Amino acid sequence: MNGNATQPQPAEHSGILSLWRYAAVLVLGFASGLPLALTGTAMQAWLVADKVTIATIGFFGLVGIPYTFKFVWAPLMDRFELPLLGRRRGWLVLSQLAIAGALWWISSISPSANAKGFALVAVLVAFLSASQDVVIDAYRTDVLSPKERGFGASLAVLGYRLAMFVSGGLAFVWADLEKGRGWSWGYIYQVMAMIMIGVAIVSLLLIPRLPKHLKAPKTQAWHDLVGFLALVLAVAMGYCLTNWVAQPVLDGAFQVKANAANQKWSDLASLLTGIAITLPLGWWATKLTRFETLNRSMANYFAQNRAVVFLLFIILYKLGDAFAGALLTPFLLKAMGFASAEVGFVNKMLGIWLTIGGALLGGALMIRIGLYRALLWFGIGQFLSNFGFCLVAVSTKGAWGSFTFPAFNWGIVMLKEATQIDYQLISVVAMENITGGMGTAALVAFLMALCNQRFTATQYALLSALSAVGRVWVGPFSGVLTEVMGWPMFYIFSGCMAIPGLAMLLWLKKDVIALDAPEKVPEGED
Repeated sequence: MNGNATQPQPAEHSGILSLWRYAAVLVLGFASGLPLALTGTAMQAWLVADKVTIATIGFFGLVGIPYTFKFVWAPLMDRFELPLLGRRRGWLVLSQLAIAGALWWISSISPSANAKGFALVAVLVAFLSASQDVVIDAYRTDVLSPKERGFGASLAVLGYRLAMFVSGGLAFVWADLEKGRGWSWGYIYQVMAMIMIGVAIVSLLLIPRLPKHLKAPKTQAWHDLVGFLALVLAVAMGYCLTNWVAQPVLDGAFQVKANAANQKWSDLASLLTGIAITLPLGWWATKLTRFETLNRSMANYFAQNRAVVFLLFIILYKLGDAFAGALLTPFLLKAMGFASAEVGFVNKMLGIWLTIGGALLGGALMIRIGLYRALLWFGIGQFLSNFGFCLVAVSTKGAWGSFTFPAFNWGIVMLKEATQIDYQLISVVAMENITGGMGTAALVAFLMALCNQRFTATQYALLSALSAVGRVWVGPFSGVLTEVMGWPMFYIFSGCMAIPGLAMLLWLKKDVIALDAPEKVPEGED
């Protein structure tokens, strides 16, 4: 049973109002995607430029941890509304301005000279970005009617990828010393901060308000605040226990002093130990302090049939893609020796447009084939695409030939010198981005279908956090695995990691089809 089945839906279905809602979803998708690349692929390129090792870059993937725990503070955004701006809008503007400030801050830090400080501010950017995502995901789920969700999901991915075209593709070309503008990464991050300020102004002035019937859940505000603070304290305790107790023990067990190369294995074991300590502490804290909005929203979600199984499926569905993309930028720049401008053009600029095309195609196909078949067909495409990077890894650069892309100057982006574009690279990237965009559109529609609109921010935050588990947590594993396996075997492994999600989808066929059924509105409600 769909968690939203008894919720009244917006009555405004006129073409103009639908277009306005779609436009808002597109703009907010852009706002969501811009900071993500700046704590992901763009940050990796900055680290590569500063001569940071591959294993260390893998561990830097952990700056995205807030994306996997955003459901912890999402209840506060469900429960409390900032004055004057209405439900969702106030949190949107506040988070976007805060992201701009954090990006300006990190632009002044050198990752090689102050790695710890750089990592901490990067975590802050990720925390603020994850908070913005909580509100954007909830807003999109609330403002779109059920019939608008498929195409709305595609537009969200479109905006998201357009932003990554800017913070990923254009940024790579801007940073190229020989063929681009030669801007420093610090200056590029300042440009991104200014763009986020512009997005905040648009959010303040132009996005439509939510339907009036969507109100914040009525819970004890004091319990929510105390519950959240207790949860933060539990996480801090888990971190301290891991850092002060578990880490020294593991360093001794792995004989780190005698063999410094074992440090990466000790760090990996420490990470898993920290999770095992912190999660039970956090759960106990929410129960003890009656973190009411979190507990009620979680109880509402878990009342659904197959609720736990759906959570596992969400983690597994994009896991193969997560492994393939975890270290793609260092793989192309450092291992394969492609130029920054070539990677920016193929993997970021062209690749992102192909992802956008895949997302729009996926949204259009979902209207005809339904959610289940979309998840299945698009998932198979994602599975096959992963093996393309194995082909790149075992081939020599230029194995399929290349063509010359001419120099240009379009103002916002320029290429000072003509650059060679590898045919094999562009083919593999095209396959990966098209199928990835289609799979992402299907997964976003699936997550929206699972949410109850009384607790949209919290429930969608939980679901989308789990969908980000692979993208964030596979980084340390990927860095270690590539050093042990080598790149070709690593990409074979990444392809195989897509199989469990597809197998689970076949098992859940009837349940997924039921989620896609038309929703019933109670009698007497519009």
